[in-house]
Amino acid sequence: MKDRVLGLINTLLMLDFFFILAILLWLVVAIVGQLNNVPLGLSWWYALWEPLFMPAIGLLMMGAIASGVFSWINRKFLTPKDL
Repeated sequence: MKDRVLGLINTLLMLDFFFILAILLWLVVAIVGQLNNVPLGLSWWYALWEPLFMPAIGLLMMGAIASGVFSWINRKFLTPKDL
């Protein structure tokens, strides 16, 4: 059960990571478009920053910290120690 939950958390973090990479790519393309006077959705990007992108970044940070803590607890307390 524990391994399944950790696997689910890791899968969610991986999907969130690729979503954030896509967000970053969109930002770069939109900025280049803005510099060349081509509207590529920079205003939409700004509009989605607070309601969508900030929670996604927060979820990634929280999940990475939680995954590290769970891994540390598992190593420290739940695995048998080799003597």
